[in-house]
Amino acid sequence: MAEGAGSVRLELAGIFQSAVKKAFPEESVEMVVTPCDPKFGDYQCPVAMGIFKKMKGKEGAPKNPREVANAIMGNLADSPLIAEASVAGAGFVNVRLSREWLADRLGKMITEGVATWAPPPAKARVLVDFSSPNVAKEMHVGHLRSTIIGDTIARTLEFTGAEVLRINHIGDWGTQFGMLIQHMSESRPEGLGEEGGTEEDVADLQKLYRAAKARFDAEEDFKTRSRQAVRTLQSGDPQYIAAWKRICAASRKQFEAIYERLNVKLVERGESFYNPFLAPLVEELKERGFSEESEGAQCIFVDKIKVPFIVQKSDGGFGYATTDLAALKYRVTEDKADWIIYVTDVGQSQHFQQLFGAAKKMNLLAGSTKVDHVAFGLVLGDDGQKFKTRSGSVVRLVDLLDEAKARCRAAIKERWDERGEEISEEDLEYASCAMGYGAVKYADLKNNRLSNYRFSYDEMLNTKGNTAVYLMYAYARLCGIFRKSGRNVEELISNEKIVLEHEKEFALALQLARFPEAVERTVQELLPNRLCEYLYELSDVVNGFHHECQVIGSEQEASRLLLCQATVMIKRACFELLGLTPLNRI
Repeated sequence: MAEGAGSVRLELAGIFQSAVKKAFPEESVEMVVTPCDPKFGDYQCPVAMGIFKKMKGKEGAPKNPREVANAIMGNLADSPLIAEASVAGAGFVNVRLSREWLADRLGKMITEGVATWAPPPAKARVLVDFSSPNVAKEMHVGHLRSTIIGDTIARTLEFTGAEVLRINHIGDWGTQFGMLIQHMSESRPEGLGEEGGTEEDVADLQKLYRAAKARFDAEEDFKTRSRQAVRTLQSGDPQYIAAWKRICAASRKQFEAIYERLNVKLVERGESFYNPFLAPLVEELKERGFSEESEGAQCIFVDKIKVPFIVQKSDGGFGYATTDLAALKYRVTEDKADWIIYVTDVGQSQHFQQLFGAAKKMNLLAGSTKVDHVAFGLVLGDDGQKFKTRSGSVVRLVDLLDEAKARCRAAIKERWDERGEEISEEDLEYASCAMGYGAVKYADLKNNRLSNYRFSYDEMLNTKGNTAVYLMYAYARLCGIFRKSGRNVEELISNEKIVLEHEKEFALALQLARFPEAVERTVQELLPNRLCEYLYELSDVVNGFHHECQVIGSEQEASRLLLCQATVMIKRACFELLGLTPLNRI
């Protein structure tokens, strides 16, 4: 990382920390620095109140928080970062940044790249478990949230320099495979055949699953045979294993097509991967006294949760609780993850409380490994109920993406036609995919993940307001300024510099400099909407700049073009972290 790069807030925190040590060497305080009301400054430090409370009653203690704040301000080291400092209210120390320093900071970022502004990683090696569809079932709108929230968290962590393992913990083992394979074996005269069947019997996985599930629910004999098929599969029968592999391969092909459209990268490591570890894990739990028998099952009881965490069923079988515990152990001991993040719906919150509690009981998390469950709410329809099709079935993710793309395609084509310009089929396809898929992603990511949100094509494709479409048009407008200017960006960077004279220029530069802080908050809170809030606020500040600061043809053209270049770079970085593809022209 370049010298002086990173978060302005963190640099100021270091300066204030030194001032506190000089003014009050006996006192320790957790440093807090936050943006403040522009009327008072650019940033403020409110720790004076806390120090005053700690010292109250001691000999020689300050009379009030303002006296503490003045002492801190008086010990602030000279820094090119700070133009002026003042004390306000009950003891807030406010600072205004130097315009020259801020302009220089932006200039260095343009030259050295946005990556030099990345805050340091919270953990070195992070495993993010997200998406996790089930084999033989199509991905639906419910998988959308896990996939894109997990992807944004992974992208943001990668930006900070963390090594990120993107794991797709697919459901590729269990009872449903006995059901599917048994139906496959009985639906053809030759059964599974010597080679375990052909690709044709899994060509339409949904049709296969529906037929098998209908029989499983209606025919008791078929249900019994299916359970026997599970045991045969788990015993390693070659025909059954071959059929299972064909089912998984067919599902994988469907999943990968969706991930390619969403530009999401994942490493598949399904439930089957951990199957060899389940029996030894349960034996270990028994031997070390971490589990106990309850109604014939082996359970771990976690504090404050009455429901047991069942690691072995009364019939000797294992469930997803056992698999998840084995996976967590593998991730700590073999993957050496410092931080493990699970991205699933809020309905699984208790399961993860039990999983983490069980892991702590067996001292699996005794080291520095951190674990988090990133929960999210439901996607709702216009009626406020769980989002479904008119027929009442779950909305397929592929249909949702197709619809968004089709609507954007029509809107983009209409825009070009109105301008009397032609767009190639290749460019139209690229733009409609970028805008359509981006609109779907952003409509989700801009919400606090813990909240349910209403899905609306009309809202997400609106050209005004907090939508991906609006943000993309705003980005394209910035790119258009350079095209119209006819200036060479590289020559400007080499020969000119940013000068912040107008208030709107400074406001834009300040907002750009706060980008690392948005990244910090996103990582600390694991809330992608923090990044969306920053990007939308930046677009509003850019609008204010456009309104009052002419760029092309002004005396400040070179400086303002560089300021536009810095804005393009930060916006592009935000789009990248959110998994959106920006368009230079729409």
